Amino acid sequence: MYSTLEQKYRRIQKELMAGTAALGGVFIIGTLWYRLVEQWSWEDAAYMTVITLATVGYGETNPLGNRGRLFTIALILMGVITIGYIVNRFTEAVIQGYFQEGIRLRQHRRLMESLSEHYILCGFSRTGRQIAKEFRAEGVPFVIIDSEIESVRRAQSEGFTLYQGDATLDETLYKVGIERAICIVAALPSDAENLYTVLSAKTLNPNIRAIARASTEEAVQKLQRGGADAVISPYITGGKRMAAAALRPQVMDFVDGILTGADRQLYMEEVLLDPAICPYLGETLQKARLRSQTGALILAIRRTDGTLIGGPTGDTILLPGDLLICMGTAEQLRNLNQILGPIGSQKVRKPKNS
Repeated sequence: MYSTLEQKYRRIQKELMAGTAALGGVFIIGTLWYRLVEQWSWEDAAYMTVITLATVGYGETNPLGNRGRLFTIALILMGVITIGYIVNRFTEAVIQGYFQEGIRLRQHRRLMESLSEHYILCGFSRTGRQIAKEFRAEGVPFVIIDSEIESVRRAQSEGFTLYQGDATLDETLYKVGIERAICIVAALPSDAENLYTVLSAKTLNPNIRAIARASTEEAVQKLQRGGADAVISPYITGGKRMAAAALRPQVMDFVDGILTGADRQLYMEEVLLDPAICPYLGETLQKARLRSQTGALILAIRRTDGTLIGGPTGDTILLPGDLLICMGTAEQLRNLNQILGPIGSQKVRKPKNS
């Protein structure tokens, strides 16, 4: 939903309503004049007003004096100006396609209202575009917020769902369903804007996961203090990945192959052990036989206290609230999800074109 287009549509709508109200006012003035001043009946007064405003050329309903004719001239001028204004606004609305856009805006608004457990991406710059491509490849529901006209047009041309507005404003976040979203990614060019966005998002939805982009190490610390669950610096992360690619190229190729892209065969997923769903709590990995049942590999387990167990053995016990980091094919992870219960949904986010 584009706020600029919506503002234009509402402006045309208000102008048409104002013109119609003005025409109604002119009609009332004319009717009252002929009824109260000329002492005609209400029917004759209304009829005379209508044929005068319509300029159909009929004669006077009853004889008029000089005063009455002067008023009729003024009434004709007011009617012509008012009707001309309405016709002008209506013609502009038709030529510019505001009525068709109004239909699309209503459809888009209903789409926004129907979003639930979705992701919000703030910013459609170079970083935001890559994030959007990854979200689309994963098949997750998401909406983009951006205030730049060029970015909006580019996102529209690529078929993304978006809202043109300022992501730092509460009103904008409400428009994209912040209270129903599960994650917000602040990828705006300015660190200050990302900080404001995270603060607003956490205030409106304390349970939302906030990911923010930072340009400097100082901004990383401020965003973390502002409530961001994860802060990514493209420069720091990019430098580390380039160094890793130089030192361990095969490892980086493997990691990139399972983390990104739409044509990969292996995936990584997080699985939360919910006490109300998981039937294997209190059992060891060996007894649960998750690998033999599904084929998925448990790479690590994060306990509720934050402890990370890398490469868990068969003697590792599954506890309530454990977060399992798993790797496997889409079918293997889907089977694992059906057994244990995933985060946010009952199926693996498999790329649409895989």
